Amino acid sequence: MQDLKDREDVILLVNTFYDKVRQHDELGPFFDEYVKIDWDSHLPRMYDFWESNLFFVSKYKGNPVTAHQSVDKKATIEQKHFGFWLQLWFTTVDELFEGEKANLLKSRARNMSHMLFMRIFNAREN
Repeated sequence: MQDLKDREDVILLVNTFYDKVRQHDELGPFFDEYVKIDWDSHLPRMYDFWESNLFFVSKYKGNPVTAHQSVDKKATIEQKHFGFWLQLWFTTVDELFEGEKANLLKSRARNMSHMLFMRIFNAREN
């Protein structure tokens, strides 16, 4: 196995990951039932997000905090959902890649999941 090197690797990772998410008993309904996500527009945004995070390019345009807070208003996102998300992300990264960039993606995902959950939780209180 090798490390992530370009956008094509990010696309492979994101597509493989979201295939697992969609099949997950607890995570799948957020996308396909509660939000009814348009996968043709969502996936390219995720490619841009992770490519920007990994390779420091300025492609992603969006606000993940407000996006997740909006989802939480339709169906409550619990801490366990972020745990499932992280587990699938780590598993997918480890199945496909190894190295510095792969480890960086896992670390950034862990930090992001914590931050998103806290921002969702705080928004509920206000």
